[in-house]
Amino acid sequence: MTRPIARVLALLEILQGGGTRTVAELAERLGVDERTVRRYVDHLLDLEIPVRSVRGRYGGYRLEPGYRMPPLMLTGEEALAVLLGLVAGRRAGLVATTAAETAVGKVRRVLPENLGRQLDALLEVADFTAPVRATLTAEAEVLLEVAEAARDRRPVELAYRAGHGGESERVVHPYGIVAHSGRWYVTGHDSSSGEVRTFRVDRITAVRKRDGTFDVPTGFVPVPHVMTALAEAPREHDVSVRIDGTPEQIRPTLPPSVAVLTEIDGTSWTRARIRAERLDWIPSLLAALDRSFVIERPEELRDLVLALANRLASNAEA
Repeated sequence: MTRPIARVLALLEILQGGGTRTVAELAERLGVDERTVRRYVDHLLDLEIPVRSVRGRYGGYRLEPGYRMPPLMLTGEEALAVLLGLVAGRRAGLVATTAAETAVGKVRRVLPENLGRQLDALLEVADFTAPVRATLTAEAEVLLEVAEAARDRRPVELAYRAGHGGESERVVHPYGIVAHSGRWYVTGHDSSSGEVRTFRVDRITAVRKRDGTFDVPTGFVPVPHVMTALAEAPREHDVSVRIDGTPEQIRPTLPPSVAVLTEIDGTSWTRARIRAERLDWIPSLLAALDRSFVIERPEELRDLVLALANRLASNAEA
């Protein structure tokens, strides 16, 4: 959106607040001169928005009494973008189903009949290759509060419930917000540990902004940090496998959220560390690498890999 258009819309928003606004007041709030304010008013009049000029000592501009703008004015492309965004967010588990459906309904009601009918047809017949994820999102109020604090570099005090049920309070410097697999995560400096930690936003039970500001460490990138934190989170099994290949060659099969990869000095091999609640899904992942590997631990994983190899050999001979 270009700057003049944005200011014309800002002018409209001010006028919708009610009352008469002087030219000088509008110029100050919009950051333009009074002549430009009058030109913006002309733009609104060209759009058939009833702006009334009030003369006299306390004169200025106001909207006609009783006038209300429709909640949305969207082109076909804009309406499609909004509706598909809501559908995609719901399917990814990042938007609550009820909120997405009510929002779609509100957008749909303000669209012209022909456009609404076309969009209804698209949503009815369209299908998606990505599976639907269960909604695991945080409360919108908590997510928005933390996101605003991250943008403004403001510390926040969090009440947090861990996965094991323990509750704690801590002050966090939120460096960034990351969406992954239907969940929102906040990563930043944690007062309790003195380290950079990652927290699931849906486990935050209360949030309060604190005074002061902070600086994000130079070069800090939230996504890699969150992915590594997820891969290193405590699980039932601590898997270690040596793989013949570089991290770049292995990474497409073992993404950052699954494994921590470390090159083994002086060799062509890489060590993969995987934390897992179950081991049954790992053998097929190792087979997909199509590379030589050595299982360092646990012993149970060797048995599962051998069982998979036997099944594959048996099926090939059948």
